[in-house]
Amino acid sequence: MPSTVQELRAKFDQALIAAFGEEMAGTDPMLVPASNPKFGDYQCNVAMSLTKALKNNPRAIATQIIEQLDVSEICEPPEIAGPGFINLRLKPEYLETELNTVLTDERLGIPKVDDPQNVIVDFSSPNIAKEMHVGHLRSTIIGDSIARVLEFLNHEVLRLNHVGDWGTQFGMLITYLREVYPEALTTADALDLGDLVAFYRKAKIRFDEDEEFKEASRKEVVKLQAGAEDSRRAWGILCEQSRREFQVIYDLLDIKLEERGESFYNPLLPKVVEDLDKTGLLEENQGAKCVFLEGFQNKEGEALPLIVQKSDGGYNYATTDLAALRYRINKDGADRIIYVTDAGQANHFAQVWQVARKAGWIPDNVEVVHVPFGLVLGEDGKKLKTRSGETVRLRDLLDEAINRARKDLEMRLKEEGRTESEAFINNVAQVVGMSAVKYADLSQNRTSNYVFSFDKMLSLQGNTAPYLLYAYVRIQGIRRKGEIDFKQVGTEAKIKLQEEAELTLAKHLLQLNEVIETVEKELLPNRLCQYLFELSQKFNQFYDQCPVLKAEDVQRISRLALCDLTARTLKLGLSLLGISVLERM
Repeated sequence: MPSTVQELRAKFDQALIAAFGEEMAGTDPMLVPASNPKFGDYQCNVAMSLTKALKNNPRAIATQIIEQLDVSEICEPPEIAGPGFINLRLKPEYLETELNTVLTDERLGIPKVDDPQNVIVDFSSPNIAKEMHVGHLRSTIIGDSIARVLEFLNHEVLRLNHVGDWGTQFGMLITYLREVYPEALTTADALDLGDLVAFYRKAKIRFDEDEEFKEASRKEVVKLQAGAEDSRRAWGILCEQSRREFQVIYDLLDIKLEERGESFYNPLLPKVVEDLDKTGLLEENQGAKCVFLEGFQNKEGEALPLIVQKSDGGYNYATTDLAALRYRINKDGADRIIYVTDAGQANHFAQVWQVARKAGWIPDNVEVVHVPFGLVLGEDGKKLKTRSGETVRLRDLLDEAINRARKDLEMRLKEEGRTESEAFINNVAQVVGMSAVKYADLSQNRTSNYVFSFDKMLSLQGNTAPYLLYAYVRIQGIRRKGEIDFKQVGTEAKIKLQEEAELTLAKHLLQLNEVIETVEKELLPNRLCQYLFELSQKFNQFYDQCPVLKAEDVQRISRLALCDLTARTLKLGLSLLGISVLERM
């Protein structure tokens, strides 16, 4: 079913054509939520934008629009305010009709898209032989949420994990392990990942300081690229070990991904260089093959090159990303490719895509999008680090969230004199801990840095996951106390809205469709978080002001239906953020 905003836009389109002619078709009515409820629910500002074209004052234009505007089934009679704002107030009867329709719809009135796209979401992308750290958190959960929203809308989504599983670091690590711990290259799990990371750091120091070791490492990379059996086996063992460790974190966060690392594209790299050469874009500069870019300059004002083959014949990230882009368009058939990485990679993607467009590799009907995000900061306002100054391991951070959620729960149980099973405590602690971490991140505008605070994210007050989960739990408490079967209520109910708190909740429930539509376009999950937070607030106000179980029969069923719709909306919205609900907390 169309959202209220879609219905109103269609009505304004008809009115504008009727008032001023066919050339007005498709004019944006500039419809926005009213800034103050006393003025209504929506405000149309189009009259101000038409004064020049129509050579008339905005109030007169607004009057002409209203004369042709038929919104009698949706709104009270429109009112003109100020210089020419058109204020609209939704009718309770319209809200009731819409909610009664949504009540019987499993998808809560949100249609599947008519023309689904093939979408690739590239996210998470940790490096082999390194532990996932807090920097991987944002890409992983933002990418997952975007993928969930697109999947719900019926797009065909391929979730790709572009892991760093190729390159110089493997030559360096394998060379070092041959010297100090050769069993790690022939025996699975001879080292745990933490030890492997420590050896990686030592190998990097040797690589930077020892020319002989550096040369040996480069030769090892050549062997690996040539397919030498011992090198390939060592590489495979290191990759598999990292992969299993990554999976522990993905399972904790309930993340589904298909791995397709840098190594996958390795056989395709020579063709990238060859085809760029054929287009005439390739130039040689100091022995390297590169493409010079428009709009990117060095300090001297000279055009910067994108290097696709180094002077020693090796390839780099840009070459791999070009190969990946071509594969995703030509083989995967992607219509939209979304890259979820930190904001620092914005220039890299702009350069790669400029080269791909110059080469004619990105068709007009394919959209490539960078979804950038900011840093995770400590409470001191600096990049989040351990006390010893090291990057925080993601596994440690997630374990700490669960432990803190468990302590909070045990304290609450003690205060309330409740006894719960160990299984209940473990489940609630894990759901609340993981939800708190995810929601604290997703509720921020992803382009901003945000301060990571366990105390704030685990609070039962404010814009937090526990606050939203508690609103859902509260509704389940009503169900249990009244021995209510919400499915039965849904078939019997006819929602009737009388109190202001009911109307306010009803209007918000009907905005879910437009919020999800916005997230699909803008790829900003915080829009959905804000909607769910406000829904929880409005439900709590409704619950405080409107008796549910003690209401008279018709009103009781209507209010139970509002409770059910709120719970289902919270459950759906949270699931699109990758968050599970709880029946009890």
